[in-house]
Amino acid sequence: MPHSTFTVMQRRHWLAAAALLALTGFQRNALAQATTVQVWKDPNCGCCHLWVEHLQASGFKVEVRDVGNTAARKRLGMPEKLGSCHTATVGGYVIEGHVPAADIHRLIKERPLALGLSVPGMPIGSPGMDGPEYKGRKDAYDVLLVQKDGSSKSFQHYPGLRRMAQQGGLQRASDGASTLPWATAEVRRIDKVARKVALKHGEIKNLDMPPMSMVFQVKNPEQLDPLQVGRKVRFQAVQENGAYWVVKIEVVAM
Repeated sequence: MPHSTFTVMQRRHWLAAAALLALTGFQRNALAQATTVQVWKDPNCGCCHLWVEHLQASGFKVEVRDVGNTAARKRLGMPEKLGSCHTATVGGYVIEGHVPAADIHRLIKERPLALGLSVPGMPIGSPGMDGPEYKGRKDAYDVLLVQKDGSSKSFQHYPGLRRMAQQGGLQRASDGASTLPWATAEVRRIDKVARKVALKHGEIKNLDMPPMSMVFQVKNPEQLDPLQVGRKVRFQAVQENGAYWVVKIEVVAM
């Protein structure tokens, strides 16, 4: 074989190998981007932190922004009615609430034409809301596939497993406030614009909820005016459409 022909063949092999390496590098970079999750959440929300740990344990790289999620949800186009305590993006999709990592992996693999996924509210038993303090309780919920026009359909259904100890079920906003028990808490963060308050609270008996730190929506934002971070309060809370609401809150006298 002439030397010039051999040199040309060597060059072709080298160029092919370089192209393959470049493609492999591109694929690795695309995969890294697809599995990197950016999360906007409240810094005092314990269940949001546990959801982040759930994603990390499932192979996702997570970048957290502890600035709240109301502005991010609005900017990304997720309907407020489908909102929860944290908002995220991954692989070009929006993820709202306690979506299981398995469903996010499926979303990225199947690549449906959609805005993203949502688990509205904070259903107990979903990732991040499934700690030992709940004693095995699991509420039924759906992971919703959300379209860019705001419509949605079930992407995955999770059946509930309710504890027999619950009597009368959860009290909702239609129940009279006079019948609701009071729970105690420490105020951790106040967001008057988003009408939310982060509370490190004791047991909430009517919701069958153990002590934890969580962000609540507030029915009457004027009730946030006398609150201060670090102050002790007592409050009444209900569940409505999967979300948890404070219907009344008062500062406890020192």
